[in-house]
Amino acid sequence: MAKQTFTTGQVLTAAQMTSLQQTAMGGGSTTAKTTSYVLVAADAGTTVAMNAAGSTTITVNTSLFSAGDSVFIQNWGAGTCTVTAGTATVTTHGSLALSQWEGGTLYFTSSSAAIFFDISQSAGMTNPMTTTGDTIYSSSGSTPARLGIGTTGQVLTVASGVPSWATPAAGSIPSGYAAVDSEQSTTSTSFTDLTTSGPSVTLTTGTKVLVILSWYGYASSGGASVMGYNISGSTTYSAAFAEVGQIWNNGSGSSLGLQNSFVSYKTVTAGSNTFTAKYKVRGSGTASFDFRHMTIIDLGS
Repeated sequence: MAKQTFTTGQVLTAAQMTSLQQTAMGGGSTTAKTTSYVLVAADAGTTVAMNAAGSTTITVNTSLFSAGDSVFIQNWGAGTCTVTAGTATVTTHGSLALSQWEGGTLYFTSSSAAIFFDISQSAGMTNPMTTTGDTIYSSSGSTPARLGIGTTGQVLTVASGVPSWATPAAGSIPSGYAAVDSEQSTTSTSFTDLTTSGPSVTLTTGTKVLVILSWYGYASSGGASVMGYNISGSTTYSAAFAEVGQIWNNGSGSSLGLQNSFVSYKTVTAGSNTFTAKYKVRGSGTASFDFRHMTIIDLGS
C-alpha cells in the first residue's frame, strides 16, 4: 500500500490492513516496470519492481518524499537496473547497480537525500573458496582471498603480510661440541690449560645454557683430577668459581683412573660466548686427563 494520509474516524478495510502489514514487513503492493522509471510521490511505501531484459534506471528526484519515507526496489529482469540520483542525493555502502534478483531499500533522510541499503549479494562477501579445507584471508584491505588447503605436515606461515602453507624446518636445538683426545697432566692447584688447551666451543646463545664435560681422569695418591671451564665473549666467567667435576685417588700410591661426566646449568649474557675447558689437581701430586669432551647446549632466554 502506498503512503496514506489518514483522517480522524477513518475505518480501514481488511485488505488495506493486510497491505499495510505487508508494507511494514518489507513487502506491500508492487509496481512492475519494464522500462526506465522516475519515482513519483505515490511510490512511497511501495515496492517498485523492474522487469526488463536490457539495462534500465530508476531515478530519484527531490521534493517528492519526506524524511522517513521508504521505497523498496527490486530487479526481476535479466538486465541491470541502476538506482540513479536525479536531482536528489543517493548514497550507499553497497551497489546502486542491481543484477537480476537483487534489490534494496531506498530510505529518505530528507526530501532531497536518500540512503540505498543494498541487500543483494553484491553488498556482501563473495565466497572465493572452491575446495574443502580452503581458508579465507583479507587481501588488499577488505577484499576476501582464497588460501588453498595445504598438504599433510605443512604449517601456516606469513611473509610480507600474506599467509601461505609451508613445510616446517626440521627442529633443532643450537649446540656446539669439541674434544681433545690426548692424555696430558698438570700439577697446578689452580685452573690452567694443559699442553693442548681446550676443548673450546664458541656459540651464540640466549641467557641459559647447559655445559656438559666428560673426561677420563686419574691422579696420584691423595689428589683429584678436576675439570672446569671459563666463559669469555659476551660473558666473563672464571673457572675458579665454576661448578666442576672431580675424580679422587684415595689409594695408597697407585693411580686410579675413572671416566667422569659433569653437567652444569649456567645463566650467561646473551650473545657470542666462548666456553673453554680448564684443569687442576685438588690436593697434591699430579692429575692426568684424557678423552676430554665438551658439549654446549643453548636453552634460549
